[in-house]
Parts: sequence; structure tokens; C-alpha cells
Amino acid sequence: MKSLLDNGLATLGIHASEQQRERWLAYVALLAKWNKAYNLTAVRDPREMVNRHIFDSLSIAAHIHGQRLLDVGAGAGIPSIPLAILWPDRQLTGLDSNGKKVRFMQQVKNELGLANFTAVQTRVEDFQTIPLFDGILSRAYASLADFVGSSQHLLAPDGTFWAMKAVIAANELSEVPKPYKVSTCLPLEVPGCVAERHLIAIQRDGATTANTPLTE
Repeated sequence: MKSLLDNGLATLGIHASEQQRERWLAYVALLAKWNKAYNLTAVRDPREMVNRHIFDSLSIAAHIHGQRLLDVGAGAGIPSIPLAILWPDRQLTGLDSNGKKVRFMQQVKNELGLANFTAVQTRVEDFQTIPLFDGILSRAYASLADFVGSSQHLLAPDGTFWAMKAVIAANELSEVPKPYKVSTCLPLEVPGCVAERHLIAIQRDGATTANTPLTE
């Protein structure tokens, strides 16, 4: 498992400490253990979890900016927990309405000592926080219109929505509610994954900020 992780990190160009590597593997072990009882993910094989959860999460790292990031519909903490391990100096929040999934995220936080990660159980529409987030992430959470519409009250004026998607439908891109628009659409290369993966960035129309993601 360690060689699988090391090879994937090298492919992604990610330099990580031994502690970070141990935490990613410990997260996979916890996910595999809890999954037997709580059905947190359809992926059963721990090696496949490394490919489809750890590497998929880390594939967006080079394009994400901001110190306070929210993961909407985080489920088992994907992508927020792998990213929290990568970025100990950034604050990440995993939000989900499902109690068992939030309990799992809290257990991961406690066991791995992730002081920069917070798990929240609520509907995103009901969540309130100050200050607002620099960026809001989602992975296969909802349509882009629903993603933006349900969580825009949590995003700073110059912040960015980042949606991780497989196949992209043109009509979905055009249905993003005003005053937001798609600013970037990047294909992602995920080690061990042959399926299409994309990262879509959405910003307020006219926003110019250091949070703007890299373009293709």
C-alpha cells in the first residue's frame, strides 16, 4: 500500500512528509473499517480507496487557493480530509447532513490529530458562519446550479466554488445562477483512475482575486 501511495504522489508532483503519508494510509484503514458497518463508500478495496479517494482528492490541490475552505456534501471527508492532511496551515470544514458520516469524520479528526479540520452536521442551506469561506468544494454533490444556489451565502465575495465532476454537460455549465459564472474547466489526471475527471471553478462575475485558479 505504501508503494502505491508513494508512486501516486510522485505522479501528482506532491512532496509529503512521512507523517502525512502515514495519515493518508491511516485514513484509508479507518474508512475500510467503518465502511463494513456504515456503508460510507461503494469502494470496498483499500487499494482502490487510495486511487479513487486519496489521489482523486489530491489531484485538485495545485489549483485550489484560500485559507478557509468548505467541503459541501463531504460524506466520508472527501476531498477535505486528504487535503487537510496535505495542508496543515489551512482550515478545512467538512459539512454533511448524514450523522454517521459526520461521526466518521470526527473520529478521523480525533485519531489523526487534524487540528485544522472541522466536521459539521447540518444542511448547507442552514449553515451560517463568520468569516465567510475563501473557497467551497464539492465532489459529485449536486448540479452546478444547486451547488452554487445552496451554498452561495457562505462564500466570500471574491471566493471561488470548485466542483469536481466526471462528465460535463454543456447545459449544466450554462445554468449556473447569476451573478456567478464558470471561470475555468480543467481536466484532471488521477493516478490509477481511467474515468474522466474535471475541476470546474465558478466565481462571481467580474471578480479578480488571488484565489483565481490556474487556467489550462
